[in-house]
Amino acid sequence: MAGRRPVFDFAALVTSIQEADARLVAQAIRAVNFGLTLRNWMIGFYIAEFELRGSDRPAYGDRLLTGLSKVLGSRRIGNTGRRQLYQYLSFYRASPQIVRTLPAQFRRLLPALPTPRIVRTESALFGLAPDKLFSSLSYSHFELLVGLDDPLARTFYEAECVRGHSSVRELRRQISTLYFERSGLSRDKKKLAALTRSGAEQDSARVTVRDRL
Repeated sequence: MAGRRPVFDFAALVTSIQEADARLVAQAIRAVNFGLTLRNWMIGFYIAEFELRGSDRPAYGDRLLTGLSKVLGSRRIGNTGRRQLYQYLSFYRASPQIVRTLPAQFRRLLPALPTPRIVRTESALFGLAPDKLFSSLSYSHFELLVGLDDPLARTFYEAECVRGHSSVRELRRQISTLYFERSGLSRDKKKLAALTRSGAEQDSARVTVRDRL
């Protein structure tokens, strides 16, 4: 009969809940990843700016991160140990281009600070847009990548993560087995650029909780 509503039986109930769960949990995970990555990047940004322009910077010297960690810890701000603060600072320095991905409401968190100088990183030179990296990789990915001294190797693994939806565990395995060096792309920038462009075209929607937290 025309206009008749479809039957909403038990099977349809289960399917509806399953679809809503899949879509909204994925959305929540992306939001958590976005917030965590942005938080850590911004902490690194603030520390870098203080090191450059802090009016009382000389009073802290090499004890800056140690002192900052103690104060933040006393205020119950989590994950702000000295080593973690150093990682956030390294993250910002390795990925200053992330500032381009900040929505307007987050840019307002930097009202008194000058706009960071944008450095042309290897990722940008080879075609990986910062918003692509930001939406595809978790902070745990970035933490591993920041530890790489070779910018070309970092770009290679970034592209591989985007292209193959690599988990943090897989990325760690690739790095430990010298996947970049074995690929031969360390000596072939054209092939590296092609790989990076291929990675930039991939759909990065798939995420998992264990890779994000």
